[in-house]
Amino acid sequence: MTRVSSLRLGLVLPAVLFGLGVGHAQSSNGQGFFIPHPKAPPVSHSVPVRAQPMIQQQQQGMPEQGQQPGTQAIPPQKLPPIPQLPALPKENAPPAPVMGVLSVPEVMQQSTAAQGVEKIIEARRQKLAAEAQADQQKWEGEQKTITGEKAKLSKAALATKEQALQREIEEAQVDFHNRNLAIEVSARGALGKIESTLIAVIRQVAQAHGMNLVLHRSQVALNVNGFDISKEVAAHLNTILPSVAVPPAVVPKMANAPAKK
Repeated sequence: MTRVSSLRLGLVLPAVLFGLGVGHAQSSNGQGFFIPHPKAPPVSHSVPVRAQPMIQQQQQGMPEQGQQPGTQAIPPQKLPPIPQLPALPKENAPPAPVMGVLSVPEVMQQSTAAQGVEKIIEARRQKLAAEAQADQQKWEGEQKTITGEKAKLSKAALATKEQALQREIEEAQVDFHNRNLAIEVSARGALGKIESTLIAVIRQVAQAHGMNLVLHRSQVALNVNGFDISKEVAAHLNTILPSVAVPPAVVPKMANAPAKK
């Protein structure tokens, strides 16, 4: 295989360039939005049940997963005795739950601000994809030119052209990756503004209904329509935040990046 043919491997741009969507608008921690109340229930200090089988295996001398035969295992250790703590003063019981449910994906689909962010980000991604495709075609043309001049050029001249094309491809791949990352960062900045406002709207609507506990609708097996505040939250969100500015996709300068000539 000549160096010219090996350059074909470098012509494939990373497939990860264009995987960004507005799905980031969902809550990153995957938990429901809880309206805080003054006092929380006491935290249980019991030993996790799932940790016991591993401790028993270590005490029985069984090899751990991934351990090579003949290697030294971590010596088994017993948990220290659980301390006996004095009882805390009695506190008031938490209020009776008044629950509501919410579909964040449905709210984001109805959000005019989120729709605007999606439109801008999609336009930036399409522009980047068009530039990547144009560079791809240019590299293929340069590769064919080098292949056609193979019989006319000396080995040194051929190697010089091959190396120059290889450097151009590698630098372009890094540039496309960084530009795609900048688009993702700008999208997250805009969506973060929507998410923070959404949490405030959820709290506002829940308090208006006297709710003290709001869960994701996907986490609830059964509920009635009276619990669902998704449409009301979406309407208030569009009133408070009809649009949001999307920051420009700026590629950060790396401290150790070589200076362009």
